[in-house]
Amino acid sequence: MNCTDRFHPAIADFRDPFARDRDRVIHTSSFRRLEYKTQVFINHEGDYFRTRLTHSLEVSQIARAVANALGCHEALAETVALAHDLGHTPFGHVGGDTLDECLKKSGSANGFEHNFQSFRVVTRLEKRYAPFDGLNLTFATLEGILKHSYPYRKPFLGAWYEEVFALDRHPSLEAMIVDCADEIAYISHDIDDGIQYGLITFEDILQNPLASRIDAAVRKEGLKRGTKLHRYRFVGMLISYLVTELIAASRPHLPKEPKVRCKTFDAVEPAPIRFEESLRKEIKALKKILMQKLYRHERIVSKMHAGKECIRKLYTALDEDINLLPSDFKARLEKEKKSRVIADYIAGMSDRYALTRYREIYGLA
Repeated sequence: MNCTDRFHPAIADFRDPFARDRDRVIHTSSFRRLEYKTQVFINHEGDYFRTRLTHSLEVSQIARAVANALGCHEALAETVALAHDLGHTPFGHVGGDTLDECLKKSGSANGFEHNFQSFRVVTRLEKRYAPFDGLNLTFATLEGILKHSYPYRKPFLGAWYEEVFALDRHPSLEAMIVDCADEIAYISHDIDDGIQYGLITFEDILQNPLASRIDAAVRKEGLKRGTKLHRYRFVGMLISYLVTELIAASRPHLPKEPKVRCKTFDAVEPAPIRFEESLRKEIKALKKILMQKLYRHERIVSKMHAGKECIRKLYTALDEDINLLPSDFKARLEKEKKSRVIADYIAGMSDRYALTRYREIYGLA
């Protein structure tokens, strides 16, 4: 199966097939709604905070740079990056975890998984063509959205997915690049947002050797901690360092034949797109600090708890009275399970729409 093939015929135009995929993703309503979906901080808490949209754009920029340096399909990496979070619920990961709990309590063995939900968005939920659902993206783009970086075997994926997407194999190099770019983006920018709003300090992270090295390089430029310019340069230099190291560590493991990209790879460990082991351990340790100091900060946990309750109560209300669903979702109940239709509706909400709908239903408006 060719990586540029699609499920439905498409007339070729002036664009690269993956650039065409990118354009289709950008023009979806699901992509626009990412502007009002939480990354770490609730969207309306401040204008500076990253959202799912700004995060996706930042991942895309990093992925393009790495793909270009490694001779991969830049447009494919960009497209997977832009689409990789389309399936996220409101209120970040806690929203997805809560929706997963709700589905399983209602008897759905499959629960909720945001990779698969992103796949559902681009293959079913977005409707842009009369003859079929979805965006009719290339197989390489779909595989990158579904699998991200590693083999992706889930109990709810049957033989059809195994046959089409080789679930026991790594996805394309471009998809693996996006996975690493995602990690680079959220580490560096969560540090930026966290320090900007006083939830963490540089002292919290400087015990980490990676952060300490970057800080030392910034201070060599004569910039003092506590200034905006120091923070800006720290984030920029951290991204640049990680991107440079990722390229250097990955290049020796690329296939020998030129431009052999957008193909699956045997599930070897470590994956061909990777950091050196010593740096990977430093990154893991830095993420642990962020988990303890930032993601579990009282102010973050309080807001996420409110989001969790919002999703839980929305699901309960919709499950008890299907007439609360919009007409287009209610029409799907004739052919689909109620729990999945409700999950699709909630997952597609922005933070503020979820809160508004919650207040309306429970008389809090």
